[in-house]
Amino acid sequence: MTDIRFSAMPTADAENLWNGGTDAYGFLPETMVSDGPGHPCRHCLKNIDAGEELLVFAYRSFPELQPYAETGPVFLHKERCERYAAEEVVPPVLTSPDFIVRGYNAENRIVYGTGAVTPTPHIRSYAAELLERPEIAYVHVRSARNNCYQCRIDR
Repeated sequence: MTDIRFSAMPTADAENLWNGGTDAYGFLPETMVSDGPGHPCRHCLKNIDAGEELLVFAYRSFPELQPYAETGPVFLHKERCERYAAEEVVPPVLTSPDFIVRGYNAENRIVYGTGAVTPTPHIRSYAAELLERPEIAYVHVRSARNNCYQCRIDR
């Protein structure tokens, strides 16, 4: 089976926002206060605790605009946090019963037929199965309810 690693939002993307930069639509992020679970930080891949400030913004996890470059709302701790580092472990933010797991090719296009609502305990095995296919460059984990980007999985 292919070894996989879970990758959080790059620190450079988070630094841009922490330093007053704009999101994928050119807007400043909005500040909110978390009311508890349901605000997963895409940089440390932990839930943002109740009472903590967070940034909400449009995020595009693709290097360039193109038809498959999905953009959507995500959250980030307002205060700097450490990037998720336990790459071989399912991130703590993946607490829903299931997620969409979908493969992309080297041109950052969806590989049709790969997207599947996957029970959380099976994310590792399904992602590894996808990454054994030569046309799959990487995999996204997305919310099964809202399609929000959670993290990326690489070989």
